[in-house]
Amino acid sequence: MRAVMAAGVLVNSASCRASEAARTDSVGRTAASRAAQVDLTGAGATFPYPLYSRWFNDYAQRTNVRINYQSIGSGGGIRQVLAHTVDFGATDVPMTDAELAEATGTIEHLPTALGAVALTYNLPGISRPLHMSGPVIADIFLGRITRWNDPALKALNPDAQLPSADILLVHRADGSGTSYILSDYLSSVSDAWAKGPGRGKDVRWPIGIGGRGNEGVAGQIKAMVGAFGYIEVVYARQNYLPVVHILNRAGNFAAPQAHEIAAAAASVTDSLSPSSDFRVSLVNASGADAYPITSFTWMLLDPDGIGRAKTRQLVDFLRWAYKDGEAAAADLGYVPLPAAAVARVSARLDALAGPPPP
Repeated sequence: MRAVMAAGVLVNSASCRASEAARTDSVGRTAASRAAQVDLTGAGATFPYPLYSRWFNDYAQRTNVRINYQSIGSGGGIRQVLAHTVDFGATDVPMTDAELAEATGTIEHLPTALGAVALTYNLPGISRPLHMSGPVIADIFLGRITRWNDPALKALNPDAQLPSADILLVHRADGSGTSYILSDYLSSVSDAWAKGPGRGKDVRWPIGIGGRGNEGVAGQIKAMVGAFGYIEVVYARQNYLPVVHILNRAGNFAAPQAHEIAAAAASVTDSLSPSSDFRVSLVNASGADAYPITSFTWMLLDPDGIGRAKTRQLVDFLRWAYKDGEAAAADLGYVPLPAAAVARVSARLDALAGPPPP
């Protein structure tokens, strides 16, 4: 400002008036920009937090919309949407019918990306990925299979030199979407699991030790030879942990890689329509290449609760994410929705957005 004033002393009055007009116009534009700035708030699942952070930052740079997101867990996201304290929630666990009945409006489950739960272990003498089936995995978590050289494991891994050591089971100590996805899978492949611990964010594990968060479980597994547990696949990659190849419904062993994760979603896409309830389980999917412990992660949107303007803003963001956010998702280790699924969800977004404003 001092430089501007000094220059004003040296210029003629006409130049001064022009400078003042330009400055006034600039201030006006800045004020208008601030007035147009939009803030949206969300909270929920920890799994998509790295992806959402990247998306929201990129989107803010391309638009005038800032989106603030708190990573507080799927349960917290559901509670805050129901309480109308955020504009959207995020969850890896679909809301139950009872939870939806508490809502004052209709809460939409809009898939944003795909995630998978990896089973991992610490066996230094094993160089090739272990193979397991659903019933064997369930029996390990039920405490029925307790040693690495159990006949059921040896039958699935005839060429592996499995040690005669205890399986040191590690599970989540806190409620989580990761636990829900795994317990959903175990319930689909084991009657004993379905009738016992069952599905849930907070599982009553029959055996094992707990770790808090994916980071805690990964740390426990890395620290103990003979350990076995489950984490989001992104965390397995980040910690360079081996992952189990799981026998899927088609009779093929599948790994938690991008193609196999996307194949699980593709196998159910034909059953979806724009009017569908997108609370669809992808575990134990029927595709030939499908990885069986796969799930959507959802954004929760209550159009009646936040109004038409914010609904349109979130719809616009999701359209951008499906079109321009795929590269960022892949860079971070997430798997974008298959094109056919995007088409069906996008049609639902068109219905939610309604006609363009006059």
